[in-house]
Amino acid sequence: MDKLELIKRNVVEIVKEEELVSLLKKKKNPVVYCGYEPSGPLHLGHMVTITKLKDLQEAGFKVKILLADVHAYLNKKGDWNFLDEQCKIWEKAIKAIGLDAEFIKGSSFQYDKDYWNDVLEISLKTTLNRGLRSMTEIAREIDNATISQMIYPVMQAVDMKALKVDIGLGGMEQRKVQMLARETLPLVNYKPIIAIHTPLISSLKGEGKMSSSIKGSMISVIDSSAEIRSAIKGAHCPEKIVENNPIMQIAQLIIFPNLTGFFKITRPDKFGGNLQFSNYDELKHTYISGGLHPADLKSGVADALIDILEPIGKRFKK
Repeated sequence: MDKLELIKRNVVEIVKEEELVSLLKKKKNPVVYCGYEPSGPLHLGHMVTITKLKDLQEAGFKVKILLADVHAYLNKKGDWNFLDEQCKIWEKAIKAIGLDAEFIKGSSFQYDKDYWNDVLEISLKTTLNRGLRSMTEIAREIDNATISQMIYPVMQAVDMKALKVDIGLGGMEQRKVQMLARETLPLVNYKPIIAIHTPLISSLKGEGKMSSSIKGSMISVIDSSAEIRSAIKGAHCPEKIVENNPIMQIAQLIIFPNLTGFFKITRPDKFGGNLQFSNYDELKHTYISGGLHPADLKSGVADALIDILEPIGKRFKK
């Protein structure tokens, strides 16, 4: 797999790909950043972008992680004591996953005068409607949005200048904010960032995205083997359908990128015997054709996921 293929693996879109190709020619170690609100357990949904950051690091990128404590506060995710403790937990968990990144706490630079001058400059030229639209996939209680949640997307744009990034990485829920950043950063004398967006993992319940705020919808990266098996066993997994199927998404976005060797399904001979897959497309074809039952898929995904997450849990608990 060449560098560009690795960068594009499991990516929904790159805005714009030609800008990325040009950047790779000009800069040996471009800077990519991803921001996380440190609130609640770090789960498989977050691991999609962390896995992508590992790909980008392998491709030669310098990785910066923003532990967005101020953003989390503005988005009603907890008080300062809670968020301070969560920042420590999240940094430890991300390191346990195996990402070698520079970690920056939002509150370490987001009160600087120059930072706020840029926030005000972009705010002057961004309508409330534009700011509100950018937050529809991110904000809590968006129908009763607060002024704090309008400041949020403008700050996110300025973060990219302050952290001197070339690329912003996020899930598709971040797309509108990243597009706002591309449009507005020239207002504060900074280049439009390149935006890379990854897919979202659906809730294990089958509706919406995986979220720590919805009970039963997610798997934490430090869950026990028993908790993982239980969550997978009860998850939504429609037969022969891959769209909005969280079990197939976990296989595609978590298991195959982190797998050494084959993805294996163990089943009795009377049900067709064992299977092994070298890539997601093989698994997808077999599942859609009816050659793999959801119960057997779940069993194989649980086994592989435990193999991936168990060492992470051990490193985290040290």
